[in-house]
Amino acid sequence: MSLKKKLAVSTLAVSMAAASVAGFPFSSEGLAKHLGVSVASAATGTTIIDTLKTRASVLYASLTADEKAILRDFRTELQGLSQAQLAADFSPVVDKLTFLDSADKALFYELYSELVNSYFTTDFSAVTDIQQSPNYQAYKNLLKKVATNIGVPSLTVDDLYNTLFGSAGVEQTLIPVLKGKGEAVIAAALLDPSSELFKQVETAVYGVKVGSSTVKDVVYGLNDFNVTKADFSEVKTNLEQSISPAKAKAAALVLAHAYYNAYLQPTDPGTNPGTTNPGTGVVTNPTATPGIYDVSALVSVVNGKATLKLVDADVLKAFDALLAANPGKTGLTLTLNLGTVNATVVEVPLSKAIIEAAKAKGIANIAITFNGLTVTIPVAQFSDAVTLTVTNEADSTVTSLTSQKLASKVYSFDMTVGGVATTVFKQPVTIKLPLVNTTGLDKELLSVAKVVYGALQYQGGVVDGEHIVEPRDTFSSYAVVENKVSFNDIANVQAWAGRQIQVVAAKGAIEGIGSGKFAPKSNVTRAEFSKMLIRALNLENSTATESFSDVASTAWYAPYVAVAAEKGIITGRNASTFDPNATITRAEMATMISRAVKSINPAAVTDASALSKFSDAAKISASLKDGVAFAASNNLVIGNAGKFNPNDTATRAEAAVIIYRTINFK
Repeated sequence: MSLKKKLAVSTLAVSMAAASVAGFPFSSEGLAKHLGVSVASAATGTTIIDTLKTRASVLYASLTADEKAILRDFRTELQGLSQAQLAADFSPVVDKLTFLDSADKALFYELYSELVNSYFTTDFSAVTDIQQSPNYQAYKNLLKKVATNIGVPSLTVDDLYNTLFGSAGVEQTLIPVLKGKGEAVIAAALLDPSSELFKQVETAVYGVKVGSSTVKDVVYGLNDFNVTKADFSEVKTNLEQSISPAKAKAAALVLAHAYYNAYLQPTDPGTNPGTTNPGTGVVTNPTATPGIYDVSALVSVVNGKATLKLVDADVLKAFDALLAANPGKTGLTLTLNLGTVNATVVEVPLSKAIIEAAKAKGIANIAITFNGLTVTIPVAQFSDAVTLTVTNEADSTVTSLTSQKLASKVYSFDMTVGGVATTVFKQPVTIKLPLVNTTGLDKELLSVAKVVYGALQYQGGVVDGEHIVEPRDTFSSYAVVENKVSFNDIANVQAWAGRQIQVVAAKGAIEGIGSGKFAPKSNVTRAEFSKMLIRALNLENSTATESFSDVASTAWYAPYVAVAAEKGIITGRNASTFDPNATITRAEMATMISRAVKSINPAAVTDASALSKFSDAAKISASLKDGVAFAASNNLVIGNAGKFNPNDTATRAEAAVIIYRTINFK
């Protein structure tokens, strides 16, 4: 059995064993040689990692914070298996692979752990971690060694993932087998290996084509190494005994729920085939579904300027429909959909009555969307009429300032409140910009750029499919560019921090020291890390203030320290001093990261036992242990050789790596 299939059944732990071992092409024919799915072409600019992240956004969209916590909890359980335990569990199979020496076997267990770990993150960030891992080159060498010994031309980590998640892989084979069956039926059947549905799933998985062979042929046809089906069964039993059955079952049920909601629900045969909820149609003038109000008929265009003319009473009905469809829920957003608008300037007035009604009814945001662009406005900060104006500017507004490639149109955003121009917000206004011309671009390096006095300031942003999302506390002109930043002094850290430095610098969260240098081994100060963290997590707030006597209001780091202090991310040395130029330790850095993540994701959980993996955990200050535990349990920090070295001064390279992981944390 392969990883995907086994992950859906009760003996999840077992599945992991069979999965990862099955993923390794130890047969004399070889897996990569017969792959029935192609690795994504570089010509398209889409990699298996892009595919997995897109898939994850669909698969895990319906999960609650508690359900995601169950997956993280089980991932922690898996990560807790020691090398010695894994060696014992896998010995029936691995010990027969005589071409693997002790170092190879240890590396195999590391790769196994990372492969398994990727399945239980809700954004597939762990897949990226494998590619950026200090061990990645060693993994490649190990796979090359395996390929050489079994007569396979080549073998990569991507091959392993394509076998599981490719367009003709295990996952896609299972969807038609399970689609349309009730969630309870699926969950019950897949938890019972004797059930008919379980057997159908097993048969389907075994029949997945791997070239001219099948999964069953590859997994169990290892006669050249005297590896038998019984050996895999023994590995299965060993892992079952090593991992908590209760946690495995809970994780299995969560995954079953995710798959059901994403792929397996029966299609609604009603008026809108292909959907699972056709909407209630409460507001009919103009027609709206709860949460999305179609106002395209209310847009008029005169001399290149489009203006939305809302009817207050209809908007209030749309609020009521949204509330009726989401009883008891908070943080709701009503989206005004203007459709396709052929105009250079788009103006959206929201009357004072609409703003006050939204606040009174508990509607958190009003979003305006047109031509693929969305602006989400938190209404609680306003007490008067609001008018949003978006202007399409010439590409030259940005291209004249940089040689970097443009990946969106250029937009100028303006807002008035009570007729008075407003450019600074207490609560950020989120802009979601549609991407264009991204073929051949590195999407991780895409950044929202702000035009400021004839120069560009890079603000970061999160790529979401074919859009980039960025909360802004100020308005200006914005566009998306591929911000390629290079440094000439990072060769010594390239293997474990090079990519992270490049991405974090592209997002504008970290900068060089001049003359093309990054100074990766230099220490990080409290002021520097405050800026890195606030910029990386888009927490800027121009209205934040601080009262430290040693932080001048004109200091470059003052606005970042103000936000960090206001949110409780960092504290002063005492009530009046911050000590901005003092260096920061690894434990302090982990704690700041943890507080920042919790400030935007309160549901994120901490596993206190995560510290047990560090032999020097006792050296962590009591006041910092919770922060380090949170960071460790969520893979934001990773030790070295079993130690965390909490009191070592953090370097700029280490800061870039932890910031990179934080950017990708969900």
